[in-house]
Amino acid sequence: MEYPPRPVDGASYAATTSAEIRENGPDVRVMVIGAGATGARIARQLRSSAGISSVALHDSDFERMGRVVRSLGSGVEPGDSSGITPELSVVVVATPSGSQAAWARTAINTGVPVVTTSDDLSEVRRLLAIDQEARYRGVPLIVGAGFMPGLTCLLARHAATEFDEIDEIHVAKVGAGGPSCARQHHRALSSSGLDWRDGRWTRRAGGSGRELVWFPDPVAGRDCYRGALPDSLLLVPAFTHVARVTARVAATRRDRLTSPLPMLWKPHLEGGTGAVRVEVRGLVGEERRVSVLGAVDRPAVAAGAVAAAAAMHVIGGYCPPGAYGLAEVVEPLRMLRDLRSRGVKPMRFEGLSIFT
Repeated sequence: MEYPPRPVDGASYAATTSAEIRENGPDVRVMVIGAGATGARIARQLRSSAGISSVALHDSDFERMGRVVRSLGSGVEPGDSSGITPELSVVVVATPSGSQAAWARTAINTGVPVVTTSDDLSEVRRLLAIDQEARYRGVPLIVGAGFMPGLTCLLARHAATEFDEIDEIHVAKVGAGGPSCARQHHRALSSSGLDWRDGRWTRRAGGSGRELVWFPDPVAGRDCYRGALPDSLLLVPAFTHVARVTARVAATRRDRLTSPLPMLWKPHLEGGTGAVRVEVRGLVGEERRVSVLGAVDRPAVAAGAVAAAAAMHVIGGYCPPGAYGLAEVVEPLRMLRDLRSRGVKPMRFEGLSIFT
């Protein structure tokens, strides 16, 4: 089967789709799948977003779903697993890793746009593989709309506007959103990482490549390591001439030693303060420069804001059909302004680069 190409002129696509949304009336309904630490915050963010008529929240744990729906109050209602219908404006998937691709395919087959939050390398690969089907159905599938990937992708795209040409992107993260996120980080440290170097994919041992990475205060310096992180898969397609892309996650010595084993301690319902850092290197004219951006927040809170902003970006008609990360969205500055209004405030670093 032949699929139509992804629209090239994102601005004209946005104008056309926005006009269609206005013509269809004000009934904008969304569905959030997953009522964990991140999913609950996505539902809260969307409920308070202008123009949203209703938010349906679904979770396989009915007790947890009911508890979250009651806590959020009016504007949020329990959702059903068979509730993905063409009347929905967007579906946001915030389930644990392993099930997001199946939910995304169900929504796309129904003709509904999708925003996903997975940070699992294998699952992100499966989600990106749905690209042709999403283009054929004429709907966007936003992949990895969380803290990292997600916010880091937007920051990389924004930093790139300062350069004539970029050749390196390095991202790092500290912190976990909730139990599922903590378990995923635990698994990632024991699995092979994936770097992009000189036009080739390079496998790296999980837990290797220690770097002392400086995040914004109060997080400050943390040892970060390679792992099964999906960021390169989302960043490389967005920057044609980039020569090197790496991703690392903060971990302690105990984290590294115990990563091949089941988690020895039950993870907290929500992690504490986290941070992300994005370093972009490239040329401005003939001068070589480095731009470093970052953000500090509770990971689940920031991820909820990013996914909600991405959903509003989709509803507004700024996302052409296909499967891609936030580094490829049209008008990233619009999303960053939305995130600032939601309390996520990126900042710029001043000083020397730490990556060698």
